[in-house]
Amino acid sequence: MQSTSHAFKDNATRALGDAQLQKAMENVRGGFIEKRLNVVEKLPEFETLRDQARDIKNHTLAHLDLYLERWEAKVTERGGKVHWCTDAAAARDAVLEICRAAGAKTVTKGKSMVAEEIALNQHLEANGVTPVETDLGEYIIQLRDEPPSHIIAPAVHLTKEQVEADFREAHNHLPKDRSLSEPVELVSEARQVLRQRYLEADVGITGANFLVAETGSSIIVTNEGNGDLTQMLPRVHIVVTSLEKVVPTLEDVSTILRVLARSATGQEFSAYTTFSTGPKRPEDLDGPDEYHVVLLDNGRSAMLGGDFQDMLRCIRCGACMNHCPVYHAVGGHAYGWVYPGPMGAVLTPSLIGVAEAGQLPNASTFCGRCESVCPMRIPLPKMMRHWREREFERHLSPASVRMGLGAWAFFAQRPRLYGLFSGLAARALARLGGRKGRLSKLPLASGWTKYREMPAPEGKTFQQLWAERQRKGTGS
Repeated sequence: MQSTSHAFKDNATRALGDAQLQKAMENVRGGFIEKRLNVVEKLPEFETLRDQARDIKNHTLAHLDLYLERWEAKVTERGGKVHWCTDAAAARDAVLEICRAAGAKTVTKGKSMVAEEIALNQHLEANGVTPVETDLGEYIIQLRDEPPSHIIAPAVHLTKEQVEADFREAHNHLPKDRSLSEPVELVSEARQVLRQRYLEADVGITGANFLVAETGSSIIVTNEGNGDLTQMLPRVHIVVTSLEKVVPTLEDVSTILRVLARSATGQEFSAYTTFSTGPKRPEDLDGPDEYHVVLLDNGRSAMLGGDFQDMLRCIRCGACMNHCPVYHAVGGHAYGWVYPGPMGAVLTPSLIGVAEAGQLPNASTFCGRCESVCPMRIPLPKMMRHWREREFERHLSPASVRMGLGAWAFFAQRPRLYGLFSGLAARALARLGGRKGRLSKLPLASGWTKYREMPAPEGKTFQQLWAERQRKGTGS
């Protein structure tokens, strides 16, 4: 996927002016937050489970090499094959080679953000293999030739009316007078169209929410049956995933699963939690003849031991973006790459560089809601600050920002001068605010006053008020 993260400000401006998008984003604000809150309140041990989930992932990351070796050994023992891939190109080529060996012309795909990361669909299409997305949201955006805008709800940026129009255009072999006014009718039509594609596919491709070192299993968590059909009906099953998805044992993954669905969709458990362990055995009635795992690094190992290792705990639940006021305002496409929202503001610079994605860590109010709801307790605001520091150090931030911070640093290192000038500024702004107490225009702050008024100071700085309180407290 081609990144436009460097143009986040322009992307965001367009998103704010898109009436259809703003209507669709109301579903995020109203559809996820209350559901999560209700289901979390019913589980008294939820906070304890968050601590346990965090500790499991921290332990795994500290011994990642050992658990990956153990997991690969179990996959091989059960008849599967692991393809280690250092970057996106290697992963794309590995998938294509498997498809060619199988003589595949059509592949069905379950939802996979890693497949989006490596631009797998485009690579397959360029080499004569047709990928068919089977997740409903992914199928819809494939019809529109768009990337996903959310990691668990890919088409959340669309309204029902837009989806109906897309179905009528794409499914022109169906009766024109059919009713598609209700969501259930849209789902039924997608199911009808996709059913034959499952039977035609030679290869099925899924992602993986988890890899279990104890058994060599891969796990997908979905609310649709498409994932099971994608991996069981074709002759070849390919799992496309990344190396941080491994966990030590089935007991460990059971703990994390208890916080995943609650954080993602406000369910106690997702409708489907499917374990795949190698190809089918002689006694099995169904399943693939071949089982492959394409395991991607693509910069993740470089995050180990550094300021951004905590990001590797992410289980892709989407809770951070569901609660993020910036994401609510601009949607996922504004972030310009695969991973939107607060998690994307940290992960994207880690994977494609701060020079390309340096604007994303600035797309935050630092309200802290993302960290407060993250089931893995990832300190997202702290890591966004780390990226801002790196952006500043490399002179990638705008000159006006660097000059402003430089001026502030000059005064901050000289307390008396700081107090003098801040006092003068506070009194001047208080006079400008007048009786209204608000400023509709302010030099150097037009980005704020263009959309809202700025409260004017009341005439004294915090330091002055604090000094007065201290004097009163000591009786002086």
